[in-house]
Amino acid sequence: MSYIHGYDPETLREVVDPAECRYRLAEIGPQRSLPALLERVWLLKVLGELDEALTISEQAVRVARMAGTRKDLLRARVLHATVQQYRGAFAAADQELSTCIEESDGQEWTSITAFALQHRGKTRYDAGDYEGARRDFKRLLSLRQEMNAPDDQIEAAMAAVEAVERRRPRSSAAVVAG
Repeated sequence: MSYIHGYDPETLREVVDPAECRYRLAEIGPQRSLPALLERVWLLKVLGELDEALTISEQAVRVARMAGTRKDLLRARVLHATVQQYRGAFAAADQELSTCIEESDGQEWTSITAFALQHRGKTRYDAGDYEGARRDFKRLLSLRQEMNAPDDQIEAAMAAVEAVERRRPRSSAAVVAG
């Protein structure tokens, strides 16, 4: 079951039903498996419980490093970076996501590259780096099309490109006016 009901066209953040997310958190409880930890991090993040999300994301990275695959570790690191993004630590999130993109590119793990690009683009968007976000979202769209990703993923990537395109003229005008 997907808890994402769409994306906010201005912030690009997931639109969720908080009650559904809280119910799922209760179902997961204190489970310590890597999938449960990653799901808890995401749920806490979208609910705005960022301190707890950060703590659990750090735990998930440790668990993935000790007992997971390299792909598991990359996924955990991407999720950890998204928590940093939500907390406003854009430079740290961007650096972590860039490292994940480089590693997944080197291994030709296209789905993980796309996942990390999506979140680096959102991080750059939040930080006001609309040109960097645009490059990431364009590459994301291209990768998803090449992978024959589900329509909703392609549509989300297209919406992200459109959102950053709407922002770019304003940022250019602000520079000229300043």
